[in-house]
Amino acid sequence: MRGTLRPMSDGRLSMQQVLARFDQAIGLETSPRTSAGTGAAPEAPSAADRVPVPAVVAPARAPAASAAAAPVLRTAAAPAAAPIASTHVYPPESLRAPGDAADRARRLTEIDARHAASCPHCLAATGHTRLVFGEGAAHAELMFVGEAPGDAEDRAGRPFLGAAGEKLDEMIKAMGLSREQVYIASILKSRTPDNRTPMPEEVAVCGPFLMEQILAVQPKVIVTLGGPAAKWICGTDAGISRIRGTWQQWTPPAGADCPPIPVMPTYHPSYVLRTYTKQVRMEVWSDLRAVLAKLGRTPPVPGGTNG
Repeated sequence: MRGTLRPMSDGRLSMQQVLARFDQAIGLETSPRTSAGTGAAPEAPSAADRVPVPAVVAPARAPAASAAAAPVLRTAAAPAAAPIASTHVYPPESLRAPGDAADRARRLTEIDARHAASCPHCLAATGHTRLVFGEGAAHAELMFVGEAPGDAEDRAGRPFLGAAGEKLDEMIKAMGLSREQVYIASILKSRTPDNRTPMPEEVAVCGPFLMEQILAVQPKVIVTLGGPAAKWICGTDAGISRIRGTWQQWTPPAGADCPPIPVMPTYHPSYVLRTYTKQVRMEVWSDLRAVLAKLGRTPPVPGGTNG
């Protein structure tokens, strides 16, 4: 669908219009851009798609029996996972409340240097070229967290590049934001062999530096990208398909002057590229809209400005 998107007579957007808006905003209207041509062609919307927009705020009252029930954002508590043992000692500077943007940026610079000089995992790892600490606005309201750098990130020393990085940029753009307005980091700062999932012992020694980054930025919302990031940030063993679209919580380390931070787990951009279906797009867009609502923002209208 191209051109102006007009709501239905009751003011709601049809699901077809929601998907069209999402596709137009982040480039999903055409086949996904990947270096290997992964991803199936998008499904054509049908008349059955015309359902109310999924709710992303507090659950509404139950609809009348004669009305069609709208899909709502799930709110479920994930089962707690056993904590990963860590001997990391948090410096008092990292535990205090951050000051202005300059103070936060200074703290991030200090954490970056200390990580490079002392992280047991990254100092011992040999399969990487460059460390990838993170980047973005030190005073960002929104933080995205992945699991570990890939090949493109390893070569450039920046998080989320390549095809998955392009897709994340498009997702951020759909929210009316830019990469420069958010903060992006990962649990591990060095690439794992063959891009495998981080091992618990690696996360136990490198992950706390991400904790310090979160304490320095103190975003209003964290979005985890993929299962490994969601499990560690949220402290759960539940799979991403179970907890995506549900509000979770990041709990700061003991002694930190920082409140718990809401977390929205969603699919990793590489999964969106591999599983290029209408259902996945709808779920990711629902997750992003929930985040915007939590931040007090509204999705931008194509061709307009964000509210």
